[in-house]
Amino acid sequence: MSKAPAAIEAAEANGGPRATPLILLVDDFVDNREMYAEYLAFSGFQVAEAADGHEALAKAFELLPDIILMDLSLPGMDGWEATRRLKQDERTRGIPVIAVTGHVLDGHAEGARGVGCDGFVAKPCLPEALVAEVRRMLERSRSGRGGR
Repeated sequence: MSKAPAAIEAAEANGGPRATPLILLVDDFVDNREMYAEYLAFSGFQVAEAADGHEALAKAFELLPDIILMDLSLPGMDGWEATRRLKQDERTRGIPVIAVTGHVLDGHAEGARGVGCDGFVAKPCLPEALVAEVRRMLERSRSGRGGR
């Protein structure tokens, strides 16, 4: 279930900013996407969803979200490679990417940063903790200390 509200399309059609930030949520588990998408929408964000790395790239290039929440373990193209490609592309390199993953072993956070992730959240995490990290990253991005 992908949510791309009319407000996204209307703002883009008029060339103006979005009324609320758009988050691209990338996770191969439907239950995770639904839970986080509902909570993010409840918290005032617009949400688009992707189930794998290929879909994440296509939606990121099409929608140019304000932030991307990227699971690293995805079928096909994993989140590591998808993030690497997003950060190499001029259109998307400035979009903050937060790794949201069950990979919590030593070195995975640094490895995620090495491919371009701007933040790291270990799963499972409470939805409110994820929203807090999204808000922190968006504020950081707006103040010019990272992201676009």
